[in-house]
Amino acid sequence: MTESALNVSLDSTDDRFANIRPYRDEEVRPVLDRLAKDPELLDALTAYKLPRLARFLPRLAHTIATLAIRREMRGVNSVGDFQQRIESYMLRMIRTSTDGFGIIGLDKLDPDTAYLFISNHRDIALDPAFVNLALYQAGRNTVRIAIGDNLLQKPYVSDLMRLNKSFIVPRSAKGKRAMLAAYQTLSGYIRHSIVEDNHSVWLAQREGRAKDGIDRTDPTILKMLTMARRQTDKLASLGDAIRELRLVPVSISYEYDPCDIQKAKELHAVHAQGNYRKLEFEDIRSIVAGITGEKGHIQLHVGTPLNAEFEDYDAVADEIDRQILAGYRLFPSHQLALEASGRAPELVDLSHVETADRQRFEQRLAQVPEQLRDWWLAQYANPALNKAGRL
Repeated sequence: MTESALNVSLDSTDDRFANIRPYRDEEVRPVLDRLAKDPELLDALTAYKLPRLARFLPRLAHTIATLAIRREMRGVNSVGDFQQRIESYMLRMIRTSTDGFGIIGLDKLDPDTAYLFISNHRDIALDPAFVNLALYQAGRNTVRIAIGDNLLQKPYVSDLMRLNKSFIVPRSAKGKRAMLAAYQTLSGYIRHSIVEDNHSVWLAQREGRAKDGIDRTDPTILKMLTMARRQTDKLASLGDAIRELRLVPVSISYEYDPCDIQKAKELHAVHAQGNYRKLEFEDIRSIVAGITGEKGHIQLHVGTPLNAEFEDYDAVADEIDRQILAGYRLFPSHQLALEASGRAPELVDLSHVETADRQRFEQRLAQVPEQLRDWWLAQYANPALNKAGRL
């Protein structure tokens, strides 16, 4: 479906999803023009790209940043234009910060059918971005991306995400009634996207990244997904509601995580103190680190649509987990972490580990503070243990 056809379809709903949906084509240019003058975005860009100039001549730094945004976004007048521009950034990122990106299983899905891709979650921005890149390069329509409102701390962040076909998942609604209403709207939007618009959606299998490397689906998310169908059709079975959404599990595997030390800090703090308090804009810094940091090899494995009857939501979650773990690729980093941790030595397989792999692993491990080493190793060892059914 073209983006213009999508716009007509959304118009027919009286825009009841206006507060959460992605931007439409006709909204793109006004949003970009607004962003080019947004003082908070200009502050963020100049502090990152022109720190000395931003400190001593902030007005000049803002002017330069505004001109840069307008130059980069020249000719961008639709969502498709914006995503085409993003493709070039993604390809540059793959060239400069990875050892390659592989795709398995996408060719098994009907290119003209929308799917709800439910994925394990390791990186805030890149997990859905790699799914989008795979779809885009295959000539298929890209996904609408579910993103938590906790990440949208600044209006310019919300604008940027919604330009890239993100829709908002409510996590900050106060009170049970408000949260229920928010999830009913969200469920309705996802169903509308898949069933009525024939437009694919990406959603993480759980709230937040799996910082410990253990990928498990939250059944509560599945309840939300089927809420809209089961409210309108009281006789619909759970299997009917799942099949209607054409739910496809997706595994994304990173050889290395640029945010691994930060995740280890959080895991250590929760263990030692019972909680971890994020710094302001920490998620934004994690996004930047994930994009720019070294990742090694990356593999995206696309599973098959769920079409069975299910007794309950736990059974659905189990099937998603089965497919995600089956499709997860273990890299040398996982085997070396399992070896270094001393856990389940009988599972360690070093047959594909070369000297260069070990040197790279040991160089990264040497940068990890001693008190964080066990938490850092666990992020890489746990996928091997989970895949073997040992967690």
